[in-house]
Amino acid sequence: MEIVYVYVKKRSEFGKQCNFSDRQAELNIDIPPNPELAEQFVERNPVDKGIQCSTSMSEHEANTERFEMETRGINHVEGGWPKDVNPLELEQTIRFRKKVEKDENYINTIMQLGSIMEHCIKQNNAIDIYQEYFDDEDAVEVTEEAPSAKTINVFRDPQEIKRSATHLSWHPDGNRKLAVAYSCLNFQRAPEGMSHESYIWDLENPNKPEIVLKPSSPLVTLEYNPKDSHVLLGGCYNGQLACWDTRKGSLVAELSTIEFSHRDPVYGSIWLQSKTGTECFSASTDGQVMWWDIRKMSEPTEVVILDITRKEQLESALGAISLEFESTLPTKFMVGTEQGIVISCNRKAKTSAEKIVCTFSGHHGPIYALQRNPFYPKNFLTVGDWTARIWSEDSRESSIMWTKYHMAYLTDGAWSPVRPAVFFTTKMDGTLDIWDFVFKHCEPALSLKVCDEALFCLRVQDNGCFIACGSQLGTTTLLEVSNGLCTLQRNEKNTASSIFERETRREKILEARHREMRLKEKGKVEGKEEDQREEEPILTLEELVTKAEEEFFDIIFTELKKKEVEAMKKSKPDLKADEEVEGEDQGEEEAAHVETPT
Repeated sequence: MEIVYVYVKKRSEFGKQCNFSDRQAELNIDIPPNPELAEQFVERNPVDKGIQCSTSMSEHEANTERFEMETRGINHVEGGWPKDVNPLELEQTIRFRKKVEKDENYINTIMQLGSIMEHCIKQNNAIDIYQEYFDDEDAVEVTEEAPSAKTINVFRDPQEIKRSATHLSWHPDGNRKLAVAYSCLNFQRAPEGMSHESYIWDLENPNKPEIVLKPSSPLVTLEYNPKDSHVLLGGCYNGQLACWDTRKGSLVAELSTIEFSHRDPVYGSIWLQSKTGTECFSASTDGQVMWWDIRKMSEPTEVVILDITRKEQLESALGAISLEFESTLPTKFMVGTEQGIVISCNRKAKTSAEKIVCTFSGHHGPIYALQRNPFYPKNFLTVGDWTARIWSEDSRESSIMWTKYHMAYLTDGAWSPVRPAVFFTTKMDGTLDIWDFVFKHCEPALSLKVCDEALFCLRVQDNGCFIACGSQLGTTTLLEVSNGLCTLQRNEKNTASSIFERETRREKILEARHREMRLKEKGKVEGKEEDQREEEPILTLEELVTKAEEEFFDIIFTELKKKEVEAMKKSKPDLKADEEVEGEDQGEEEAAHVETPT
């Protein structure tokens, strides 16, 4: 490619015109050699000179502009109709279709396209490109690779005033999006000007959230509807329950009335298994669990008061922190309380008192995570205080397995959806622990330092390969675990089942033994009390007063005697020392008498 640049200038600005002509060469100066100067030169032999063999290169740095992506939706409207046809009028469109179908060009075009389509359909019928050839093979045991995890992406809170990431929820279709709820849980310590917004992130674009959710109060929980991926349920800090439809925008689609909502922040919200897919329930530290239908959010359909005394009094109710509902057990749900007790409830019970079936107590503080094992629903995981515990519904007095007491407080936990023996926990020191109790019981299989601040929540993707962790400063870290931690091992289901059954039997034996010991102790105490009652005669008030006075003076006299004995013991060593000194003086005098001559 030839690059030409034309210079434009006026003729008057060039000056006088130059006239060139040919002529013979002329010698103007001739300088002959000077021998005296030649004597001053010194011959240098040998000569050293450095030569660079490689090509010389220079380094340059440049800051390129970040490529920003933005996702926009388009609403398709039916078009292509002639101007004289109204697409909203059914009769006009039918009349126009019939007119087009009678056209010869239309028939020829359909025949040509039909032959091509028929060829493609025959190809699909002949070969199934989605056929799985190795379905019957057992899962490959992956034991050679050491457990590991790596950071894939980081999603930071775009607001200047940072808030904690309090809850995470994966998109149910494809898991390519992540909904994050942001709020400040420090009571009456929220900074001024703090935003109430929460976000939905696209995993491939961490620079900008895909959708902004704008609630009236900061969101504590946020959950995707498993049946409709456009609908989200959020629990607000002021106790209200909000519902979004992403097709309608960022604003709240449905909101519960403040009069019939919770009195405290909604710490737990979960979707129920129903035909309509619109039923859910929420829990809060005000001691209530409420059932809702998002089609009519004016008031809850039912309320359960978590009073384990079964008096249905809100003053003595236990505050709820976490919820668990398993679709395979549609009549049961579980509540983790801030008093460290797990309450198992029955949805179909007639009265509110009958809905509380049993309790499991074992934690010293709030239960931040509660989840049933996806393979064995009878066993469930709880995370609270400094430990994570695994329970069995058959053993109510104590957990069947538990982790050691950590130095840092545990904040959240979850089972692996693909491996029955693997679960995850987060801690206040920013560490993610991955436990595999088939591999080892005492320590986590992998402990990973995710960030310097505290981790508040975690959520595992459905395929078990990706884990999202939310921190105190609103940073959500996406981690990918190694194949060994997200691939079902050979005979792992049988091994996990045998471990659960063995530990449950052990706990039942210990419970029976403790029961026997308690009954024996109770019998002994009751026998002693009865004996004392039989021995003690019935005394009048005057006799009791005189008896008390006698006991009082007896105590005083015994104390005085003790003091006298101690004083005598102190004086005896002094007397012994004086006697020894006198004995030595007498011995010296006798020796002097013996030495003197008579």
